[in-house]
Amino acid sequence: MGRSWRRVDGMDLSLLQAARAEFAHSTTYLNTATCGILPRSAVAAVREMAEAAGAGIPAGFGDFDRVNRVRASFARLAGVDVARVAVGSAVATHVGLIAASLPPGAEVLCPEGEFASVINPFVVRGDLKVRFAPLEDIAGNVGPGTALVALSAVQSADGRAADLAAVRAATSAHGARMLVDATQAAGWLPFDASPYEYTVTAGYKWLLGSRGVSFLTVSEEAQDTLTPLHAGWVAAESMWDATYGPMPELAHGARRFDESPAFLAYHAAEPSLALLERIGIEAVHAHDTALAARYRAGLARLGHEPVPGDAPIVSVPGLAGRQPALLAAGIATAARAGALRASFHLYTTEADVDRLLDVLSD
Repeated sequence: MGRSWRRVDGMDLSLLQAARAEFAHSTTYLNTATCGILPRSAVAAVREMAEAAGAGIPAGFGDFDRVNRVRASFARLAGVDVARVAVGSAVATHVGLIAASLPPGAEVLCPEGEFASVINPFVVRGDLKVRFAPLEDIAGNVGPGTALVALSAVQSADGRAADLAAVRAATSAHGARMLVDATQAAGWLPFDASPYEYTVTAGYKWLLGSRGVSFLTVSEEAQDTLTPLHAGWVAAESMWDATYGPMPELAHGARRFDESPAFLAYHAAEPSLALLERIGIEAVHAHDTALAARYRAGLARLGHEPVPGDAPIVSVPGLAGRQPALLAAGIATAARAGALRASFHLYTTEADVDRLLDVLSD
């Protein structure tokens, strides 16, 4: 199928064009909100480590220096000092650490319909007051009894964006902390993690990694609010002096909350994040949102009304039943909450969008 790359507002997207060579997918892939595509360089990094592991040579053991380069790359993308970043394997594990820090009876405010990993660690404790409100009115529901607001920057189900500035103002006014899940934002949306006590981000969607990579950022002031309950030797200030017996000293920054890394996933993450840094999130944002706008305009011509917004996650209520037929036609989308969800990233082209619209018009 023919592929073209859109130029937006005169922006030079030559690097974005060059990125085409990094991807080898054979489908019309419009499903990044479920899972991103690994670049060729990431696949090569995994293969190299796996082959070394199979040969029994040290390169197969995994490289902590590479993990720390991934940490530093994410810190740059998130606009925070590297000392604020902990690495792990899953968002729910990070959220569980935050949930464990709250006293019994503490109120946690979440949006209605929020992604399960953001809310379940609070719900399953059983002794917290978890309260839900419409996403559009989260700021108005923060009160003097609210201990924490936990929400996604961009909703997984339909791409709706939270008014994070308004929520931050409300939490500051009432002395509440704030947890932001940037999983559906970081990688396409310029995202600044610095205003929030905590952020969590899975690395296998818009960050083009695989499952097994996730990031927790903790403000310097909030680091004393968390107990590193799963601390292993990697949470020590000097890891190699803490392999046996009680650790002499916890890491001074957020690294004290590290999990032992899944090395194959982190070896893949390094070239993936490097690719995003080379292109620039502003260019990715312009590309992705232009494709979403093209799709929304096409849907309007077909008489379909998607959930309002401008994110590259576009959900159309009532069309979830079309997803199996689309997949059979080689078009990868998702069915979520009764809607057909398509999501557009740097490997998506105008031709991909048009092909989806053509099939939906049948």
